[in-house]
Amino acid sequence: MSDLIKEKIWKLGFGYMRLPEKDGAIDAEQINKMADKFIESGGTYFDAAYTYEGAEAALRESVVKRHPRAKVQIATKMTLHPVEAPEHMEKQFRTSLERLGTDYIDFYLLHGINSRANEKIDKFGAWAYLSGLKAKGLIRHMGFSFHGPPEDLDQILTNHPEAEFCQLQINYMDWDSPKVNSRRLYEIARSHGVPVIIMEPLKGGMLTADTSPIAKLLRDANPEASMASWALRFAAQLDGVLVTLSGMSSLDQLSDNVGTFTDLRPLSKTEQDILDKAVAIFNGIPRIDCTACRYCVNDCPSKIMIPMMIDLYNDYLVHNTTANIGRVYGLMTRNGGKADDCTACRTCEKLCPQKLDIVDTLVKVSGLFS
Repeated sequence: MSDLIKEKIWKLGFGYMRLPEKDGAIDAEQINKMADKFIESGGTYFDAAYTYEGAEAALRESVVKRHPRAKVQIATKMTLHPVEAPEHMEKQFRTSLERLGTDYIDFYLLHGINSRANEKIDKFGAWAYLSGLKAKGLIRHMGFSFHGPPEDLDQILTNHPEAEFCQLQINYMDWDSPKVNSRRLYEIARSHGVPVIIMEPLKGGMLTADTSPIAKLLRDANPEASMASWALRFAAQLDGVLVTLSGMSSLDQLSDNVGTFTDLRPLSKTEQDILDKAVAIFNGIPRIDCTACRYCVNDCPSKIMIPMMIDLYNDYLVHNTTANIGRVYGLMTRNGGKADDCTACRTCEKLCPQKLDIVDTLVKVSGLFS
């Protein structure tokens, strides 16, 4: 069993992936105020990543330069995409140290691991590299964030007992969903005695939208409680949770989340029943029945990742908000076709076993983000 859970870390962690912006750039004045309030309230854990544009540098300016280093825990992540040789890991780690303005990292993660990515990790000796960093005092703890099926997580934790923690997507919407399997992932991590860091407890903000079909249900149940507080309490109450991350982008969001964790209470049976009703409402909303067979992808002249586009549009249909969806859309189209690149050739529709109106859906997706 890991002794990490004994460390003094406030249960709320500040994710630096959705920072406030002003005139197209990170709003330094606003983020400074947010970091100060977070630390004054008892917060210690700050989460960034090599691939979050500007996050590590913002953490340097708002926290490392302005607060005692020993009073905070800094987490960042190594992405495997650019790693094609062992020396690339060293270059990326040194870049993160420079961006962060620190000579050590408290929590260093391999970013977004699944079985395929772990094959690459093993090929280049990433776990041994992290163990070496720890032996030198350059990192304090090593782990990984995970996106994949439960059997992959079990395999990775079995093969790599040196992993001190894992970061999982856990929220009440995904708890029993066949797509994410949050409950099963959590159970596997705990069966290995590995503490859990929770990401996406608010599902990228989709569980907090005033336009959500569950908004009235939660407000009627407790008019004083924010929608975010319901989701955060669900996640943070789980045994073995080291910290629950929230990507806060305003002082109001931070104040609300801090209030939830200052008086953190587990959900009552009645409250859990209400969340079960909320999930039932979400699950009852019709979706586009794409099976992600990918027959439509290879022959698309615009190289559009059609199943992912449909998946995003389904999220919009269910939650009635573009919260988080826009960020994911931007990431998925960074090296591929956008929805408005569709030429309406309908090759995809001829190949689709489900006979979906793909072109019409892409027009709707384009309308959300153009």
